[in-house]
Amino acid sequence: MRQIYLFLLFLACSSYTFAQKADINNFIVKESLLKNSKLAIIAADTLDNPIEKINGAYTFTVSGFTQPLNFHDGVAILPLQLERSAFVYIKHQNETGTHSKLLYVYKKEGTLSPYAINSMWLIIFPAIIVFLAFAFRKFIIAAVIILLVYIYFNHSNGLNLSTFFETIFDGLKSMF
Repeated sequence: MRQIYLFLLFLACSSYTFAQKADINNFIVKESLLKNSKLAIIAADTLDNPIEKINGAYTFTVSGFTQPLNFHDGVAILPLQLERSAFVYIKHQNETGTHSKLLYVYKKEGTLSPYAINSMWLIIFPAIIVFLAFAFRKFIIAAVIILLVYIYFNHSNGLNLSTFFETIFDGLKSMF
């Protein structure tokens, strides 16, 4: 009988430690169910299916600020509220690597709509504008104006220069 109790105790302890060791290698960002202008991070597998066994504190970097997020059944709520539409860069680093997403969160009438942005678009769009400026000399002034508007839009919505380059480098690292 004592061996059964020891076996059950071992089984309970081992299942607790396995639950704590689960890694987050992918995540989905959605609006919180409470509709309180907060974002929810949902742990997911590679096919974007939620993983409900994730529980505990995990460290995330949200737009340059490092903070621990408490996951309960695979879901954590970001503590900060969004006042207006903005870029949000969310990054999680663990033993398997760095996992990050750049999102543009559009806020309209109290609801949040996060849109994932591929980091390659941050390189391709300015490269196309510069290419067109060199190809058509009459387009140079318009290209400079478009690039200045692009930089201003990014900066005014929370995507500063350091986050811009960090997003590009993380995207390039994940490609190789």
